Amino acid sequence: MSSDKRTLPNILITGTPGTGKSTLAEKLSKQLKFKWINVSELAKEKNYLSEIENDGCGILDEDKVVDELEETVGSTVGGVIVEYHGCDFFPERWFDMVIVLRTSTEQLYDRLSARGYAEKKLRDNVDCEIFQVLAEEARESYKADIIHELQSDTKIHLKDNLKTLKSMVKKWKEENS
Repeated sequence: MSSDKRTLPNILITGTPGTGKSTLAEKLSKQLKFKWINVSELAKEKNYLSEIENDGCGILDEDKVVDELEETVGSTVGGVIVEYHGCDFFPERWFDMVIVLRTSTEQLYDRLSARGYAEKKLRDNVDCEIFQVLAEEARESYKADIIHELQSDTKIHLKDNLKTLKSMVKKWKEENS
């Protein structure tokens, strides 16, 4: 479906693990009364992961996730927030806004350390942020005019990001009514 047929925008929130995606998505979904889908949780719940032997991380079955979400996110209703660290496998037509959260490497290191990440996984994720891997993935997967990079280091950033996103949704509704 094209966005001009939706009654509410769909939002994708992406970024390196530890950038605050879940916190932002949860708060935004409550404030806007949008449906929030945490793809990591969905994958665990539906068993859409296969194990990798060397580091214990699961590989996401992207096709199963897309099939699972098609009816909800691909509908003409909209009003869905999808949150996941990757974004290149979702159909472009699903989203009206793609939010890439960015975090300073110091803040990211502290957050991931507090989660108990092993040193290699911690370094890999900090490198991912340094090299803007997920921002680049978004730029390669979606139209530039729907991608918005937001800083996510502090509670003030969170508050500002919520305000910004609510304003963006309001503008989208006005332009698409």
